[in-house]
Amino acid sequence: MNSISRRRLLQQGGILPIAASIRPNFAAADPTSDHRKDLNMVSDTFPSQPHELVREMVTVSHFDLKRVQELTAARPSLVNASWDWGFGDWETPLGAASHMGNRPIAEFLLSRGAPPTLFSAAMLGQLETVKAMLAATPGIERDRGPHSISLLGHARMGGERSREVLEWLKPREGAESDPPIKLSDDEATKLVGTYAFGIGVSQQIELSADMQMYKGAMYAYSPQLNWTRKGTMTRPLFHLGQRVFYPAGAPSARIEFKEEPTSWVMEIRDGDLAFTATRKKA
Repeated sequence: MNSISRRRLLQQGGILPIAASIRPNFAAADPTSDHRKDLNMVSDTFPSQPHELVREMVTVSHFDLKRVQELTAARPSLVNASWDWGFGDWETPLGAASHMGNRPIAEFLLSRGAPPTLFSAAMLGQLETVKAMLAATPGIERDRGPHSISLLGHARMGGERSREVLEWLKPREGAESDPPIKLSDDEATKLVGTYAFGIGVSQQIELSADMQMYKGAMYAYSPQLNWTRKGTMTRPLFHLGQRVFYPAGAPSARIEFKEEPTSWVMEIRDGDLAFTATRKKA
């Protein structure tokens, strides 16, 4: 056994031939020539799709049909991409288009093989499909889409063409979100500010109370605070009472605020992950 070289072992196991087949041929390229730009770099996540590409696909599926078409032309499998915006708030391109009421993008994604969902059917006004799915899985109307947007919220975003779905769903218990516990302006003001759980900028969490972006048909009951780890996307918070919140799209996670003599402490719990961030009082 010890007479067999490591290289030969790898060759026998099929690892080197695979690695060689995906490694860019740097030796064959003149760094000063035009060939350099043709190198097909292979990311560390290969064969998984690059994370930046997945995030862009889900992002633009909210509003930019042209870019969605460009991305799917280059990588057709991106119609099935999924991105976690935070705390397990997963969203697909079709999920993004559906809760925005963006019919052209939703129809394009479906034509390219994106699996239809209850939420896309509600937004597109497909009443018989919605009825069939609810009959097949009783209680499914209580499920929430990305960012905790209800089934009724998706139907509202579909506008006039989904009005029949909206009217049919209205009497069904659970199709609309439950109202969060009231949070007064004074209470919100006490909590807003920058909380730190380390010394770096990325180890800061900004809490704000500007909720104008959530006005409209998407939410029947607007979130009450914005939670943003610096450098990441904002997560809306819903109040459960006693200064305990859950982030949109992640009803099992908890963010709790406790007042101490000289500071406010934010405690974040998400499954087996738990840590605190602190903001000094003025």
